[in-house]
Amino acid sequence: MSGEISGDNARLSRIFIVGASEAGPRGRVKLPCLLDYFQESAADHAARLGASVLDLIKKKLTWVLSRYHIRIFRYPGWGEELRMTTWPSARKGLFALREFELTDQAGNAVAAATTSWMLLDVLRKKPVPVVENLGDFLQDPRRAIADDFMPLPDLTKIDFELPFRVRMGDLDWNRHVNHVVYIEWAVEAVPAEVITASVPIEIEVDYRGEVLYGETVLSRSQVLTLEEETSLCHQIVRQNDLRELARARTLWRK
Repeated sequence: MSGEISGDNARLSRIFIVGASEAGPRGRVKLPCLLDYFQESAADHAARLGASVLDLIKKKLTWVLSRYHIRIFRYPGWGEELRMTTWPSARKGLFALREFELTDQAGNAVAAATTSWMLLDVLRKKPVPVVENLGDFLQDPRRAIADDFMPLPDLTKIDFELPFRVRMGDLDWNRHVNHVVYIEWAVEAVPAEVITASVPIEIEVDYRGEVLYGETVLSRSQVLTLEEETSLCHQIVRQNDLRELARARTLWRK
């Protein structure tokens, strides 16, 4: 994962090259590595805007991801060069929206995502207004995915469940479990016939709580349809009190 960075204050583009360690069993980029491209691009742009985690921690603030919606049109292979473009699109109350588009060298769409973030006071653990604390910055109102972030459905039954212990390597700068790890937990807890024969092509996540190092979570899933395209609902809960930490919905294709 490497490459040049370019852009202005409104948008940022970055080149990524799929590395050998990022390729999975099919010779295609692993989902967590693909999601890291989005995360790195957002971090680079935030730094250019003076709103990186390093900038914010001095003000006792940090970014917290609230919602994530990604569509993957194809999984690129080892050695492919990709261009990620990201931009802030809107601010709605306490939420700041950020968009992403990933394309290949021919300009074809590889993936797209929209995200919703909150600015958190780390001492009070409460969201605070973005503009009042960081000032105004340029936006491009175009959405990569048109999503109003309506509530995701709860599970009505549990078809599959796996436990995961929070490892030190799961934590980010804020000592919170990184948002990509929640997605890893969700997509692992699916039936074997799905995960071995299909790939997720659409993922929606609603982040609802935090979990600490050493604790154990339960990743649960419910199969909604099991056809050419398989859809599932997911829930991540803390094992000791069953507090809900995240909900997700995924769509898989062979």
